[in-house]
Amino acid sequence: MALARGISRRDFLMRVGQAGGYGAAFTTMQSLGLLPMKGVLAEPIHAAPGVGKGTKVVVLGAGIGGLVSAYELRKLGYDVTVLEARERPGGRNWTGRKGTKVEFTDGTVQEIKWEEGNYQNLGPARLPSTHWTMLGYARELNVPMEVEINTTRSSLLQNDKANGGVPVVQRKAVNDTRGHVSELLAKCINQGALDAEITKEDRERMVAFLGVYGPLDKSGKYAGSERAGYKVYPGAGDQEPVNETPMDMHVLLDENFWNGLLYEEANDWQATMMQPVGGMDRIPFAFAKSLGDIVEYSSPVTEIRKTSKGVAISYTQGGTAKKLEAAYCISTLPFSILKKTPNDLSPEMKSVIDGSKMGHSLKVAWESRRFWEQDYNIYGGLSFVAQGPSPVWYPSGRLMHPTGIVVAGYMDESQVAGFSDMTMEQKFAASRATIEKLHPGHGKELTNPIYCGWRMVKWNEGSWIQTYGGGKQGYEKVIQADGPIYFAGDTASHIVGWQEGAALSARRAVDMISDKVKAARLAGYDGALPA
Repeated sequence: MALARGISRRDFLMRVGQAGGYGAAFTTMQSLGLLPMKGVLAEPIHAAPGVGKGTKVVVLGAGIGGLVSAYELRKLGYDVTVLEARERPGGRNWTGRKGTKVEFTDGTVQEIKWEEGNYQNLGPARLPSTHWTMLGYARELNVPMEVEINTTRSSLLQNDKANGGVPVVQRKAVNDTRGHVSELLAKCINQGALDAEITKEDRERMVAFLGVYGPLDKSGKYAGSERAGYKVYPGAGDQEPVNETPMDMHVLLDENFWNGLLYEEANDWQATMMQPVGGMDRIPFAFAKSLGDIVEYSSPVTEIRKTSKGVAISYTQGGTAKKLEAAYCISTLPFSILKKTPNDLSPEMKSVIDGSKMGHSLKVAWESRRFWEQDYNIYGGLSFVAQGPSPVWYPSGRLMHPTGIVVAGYMDESQVAGFSDMTMEQKFAASRATIEKLHPGHGKELTNPIYCGWRMVKWNEGSWIQTYGGGKQGYEKVIQADGPIYFAGDTASHIVGWQEGAALSARRAVDMISDKVKAARLAGYDGALPA
């Protein structure tokens, strides 16, 4: 496709994006064959088998970063010990079920009382199809997977300040927006607004595309579409379909609707998403089963020190103080915990860690009759409100079961003014109010609420890294070794908040240690270079 001088394909697509948003530009690029989409395969670990024989490595934390580190180190022959403060593996990969206790640092304890078989992933709850590494481990560890329904056009968008506060079905909002934007772009092209910028051939192609994408009628106008839904559904006999009346474009242009319209276009939120059958923690438990007694639970680290031969890690276990020495250490501890743990990291590294800030992500989960399925035909996906705890996340597992667990509020505490200062009951009330906005009359069906605020969860005290001390330079410091100490976890990756980042950073740390071990042996040392 040739463009006339004065405007490039890139510039033209940017203008489409400015007029129609990311979704329009994205679809335009795909329709013109300019945007192939595929995941990136994880780079293999380059270390030779057996390289770790005779070398001791201690891993701090049995979250995904720690488990992947230990799993790959063991493959290479290292002597590995994982120290985990909790009684379970997984770290933030945590699934709540009947009997699970959510314990906060202030002593608050909530015990889940849901029906047997119902569950909620209190931490990560989806695996993008582009996250090859984690999906590969699920396959390798024989963890059964199923589709996680991250989006459905039957979900709802609600804004107190638009449309009289009445929720809008996503299929209507999405398709009416596409229709209005397509009509505007087609009108601009037909009126010659771009004559000096793109060729006649490209104008004709674009108008033809917009007619389908919109869809537009023969006069180039958007008058509604069955894609946006029906006032009257097609039926038997003389029941003919009647399309919904298009929404006013001024309502659709409200920025509070945009996030709900475009969230699924983010690269790592695009279908198909996956989840382990029965809960995300099936993955860390599968790692733990494979690793066996390599993982020591209820063993919080109390001190991290460098030695002439590597590291010395102090910890407690069953009330007894213990110490473990190793040539190398991989720390996957959240920086919120690491900054409170006595250590002799370099002053530069301490500055990065001490200056870091963690996010305060939370989930409020309820057990209920599946009114979203039975009364609204919503199966999985997310609905959004502009004011209050959001989104509402409907379960993908156990579809059509009589009851299920619905999340009404998955966000950072800072996103709702005053939320951090609310009592637990006030938080539950705000969450219930979100359900009422989207599903009037059904708030009363919500039972057995659980609030998981990661700022208060013991051994985490935050969800994921928000800022590093020293900014970008701080991150560059974190991904390097501090003597014999290496860092892994999503914090040491550009995929913050995702298990893929934790896994990739762990593999990288294993490679870095193996390079050091190989260099030490070439230099005549046994397993580790002198500190």
